Amino acid sequence: MNQQEQPTADQQYMRRCLQLAQNGLMGARPNPMVGCVIVASDGRIIGEGYHVRCGEGHAEVNAFASVCADDEPLLREATVYVSLEPCAHYGKTPPCADLIVSKRVRRVVVGTIDPFAKVQGRGIQKLRNAGIEVTVGVCVAECRELNRRFFTYHSKHRPYIILKWAQTQNGFIDDHFRPLALSTPFTQMLVHRLRAQEDAILVGRTTYDREQPHLTVRHWHGPDPKRVVLTHDRLLPQLIDDLYLQGIQSLIVEGGARTHQSFIEAGLWDELRVETAPFTVSDGTRACPLPANVRVACREEYDGNTIVTYKPTEP
Repeated sequence: MNQQEQPTADQQYMRRCLQLAQNGLMGARPNPMVGCVIVASDGRIIGEGYHVRCGEGHAEVNAFASVCADDEPLLREATVYVSLEPCAHYGKTPPCADLIVSKRVRRVVVGTIDPFAKVQGRGIQKLRNAGIEVTVGVCVAECRELNRRFFTYHSKHRPYIILKWAQTQNGFIDDHFRPLALSTPFTQMLVHRLRAQEDAILVGRTTYDREQPHLTVRHWHGPDPKRVVLTHDRLLPQLIDDLYLQGIQSLIVEGGARTHQSFIEAGLWDELRVETAPFTVSDGTRACPLPANVRVACREEYDGNTIVTYKPTEP
């Protein structure tokens, strides 16, 4: 990083918020992951917190609770950093915007606006109405990426959709139409970790009947995702609408090739995760071709296998 690219103080504190927020990955769902940092006027962090578990205190509540009694007088000149707009409504907990106002802090820095209809700018407005200086949009892309499932669900009214498959080096997903082990023990564990992080998992009827996949997280820890089988008599848009109404914020599509192709043709995908094993076969089922509008978001190598994550190119 050159001198012109050095992060500002606001960016540094916001990235600390993001570090804290990630601790809520498994517990916060279906709420977003949120981190909060309280900084005194001399630049010293006097409070930190994150949203640990759905139904319990939000990040701001936990951050204020962590401030020691000796530092309480510093709050009036302090800046509160929070990765997502403070809530302004009564849900399972009181509004965090009201809590911040009651502490009479000088300034609040918000990573990004909350897309949830009951918030969506209202928290920020409540703070400003109370005379608090508010800065919005610090590390906004990173804040939205952290809660990509939550943002997709509330802005597009559908789950965040990950298409995932494994293939040989020459692009086959089986060997002469028979199941083929393509993942290593370690990459299989990574798959199960991914499953534990998402709400539901889908396969096509042919894959389900032929392979009888468990679709569990037996090589990791956490809850099994909801199992979904796509049948010929269930239209894809209807299925996605049903999942949305059930509160499913994320979906992994594990196959087969025709199922992946149907999602791509419908424009129903947010991420492609392709694992390639370092060997070939002479015949079998071809993997779904990549769509044209993709960019490489991440490339990793484990035990000779390569995992590439693709995302749509920016419009």
